[in-house]
Parts: sequence; structure tokens; C-alpha cells
Amino acid sequence: MRRADHVHPAGQWPRERARATVTLAYDDRHRRRVRLVADDGGDFLLDLPDAIVLRDGDGLRLDDGTWLAVRAADEQVCDIACPTPEALARIAWHLGNRHLPVQIIDGGLRIRDDHVIVEMLHGMGAAVLRRQAPFDPEGGAYARPHGHAHAHEHGHHHHHD
Repeated sequence: MRRADHVHPAGQWPRERARATVTLAYDDRHRRRVRLVADDGGDFLLDLPDAIVLRDGDGLRLDDGTWLAVRAADEQVCDIACPTPEALARIAWHLGNRHLPVQIIDGGLRIRDDHVIVEMLHGMGAAVLRRQAPFDPEGGAYARPHGHAHAHEHGHHHHHD
């Protein structure tokens, strides 16, 4: 079985040399070691030293010298728009307070569909559009560029009072 042991961030690999693509939903893109099937039906082993989040446009280099392009699959999402920047900031705070993954999109935010959260958003005056689209949320303040896991010496102390 072919093996992918290195991920190259979008824009930092020879995209024109991609032999195939692998399309995965958000929950399926946070992996370390797993057997995957490319969109052309060929299987391969993702075998990374650490679990990372694969991002749309990343490249996987296989041990046979070929490349695969990672694609974010369409899934049920909600696009959020607000009448003012202050209202959008307030909503972003509430989503962050709930530790929800959030994607920043042109003019607003995108989350995975959740009827309870959508009800809260409507109550706060947001316009919510449910649709099928790729979900590629922010990696977080401590993530490596575009969400890759990393090791570091400082602690993450969360206080929820």
C-alpha cells in the first residue's frame, strides 16, 4: 500500500503534479495514521508523526513520489452575517466561548449546522444561511500555520468561571 508520510501546506507544493485528490469532511481531516481512499479509488496509508488537521489545498507526498491534493468535502454548514461589525464580534465571542470551530468567510462566519446554535444566533439578530459547502475553520492561536499540531513548552490554562 502506498504511504503518505508528509503534508505540505497549500501553496507550498507542486499542485500541478497532483495525481489525484482525497476529499474529506472536517472531522475526517484531523488524523495521524489511517487508511484512506483517494477520489480515484486508490487507497493509501496516511502515516504522520503527529496528528494534524489537513486543510483544503494541502498536498500529500506519497512514498512512490506521487502527490495527492486534499480537498474539503461539502457538508451541512451555516453562514452567519450581521448588520454591524460589533454584532459580528459579539457573535464571534459567543461561538468562541462555546469552543466551536469557526471559519472566517467573506462578510461573516461559517459554522457546522447546529439547530441550538442557529436558534441562539437568530435571537442575537444574525442572518443564518444553511447550505452545503466546505468547512475549513481557523486552526486556533496555538496552532502551527493552517492548523497543524505542534509541541511547545508552555501550558494552556483555561479558566471557566
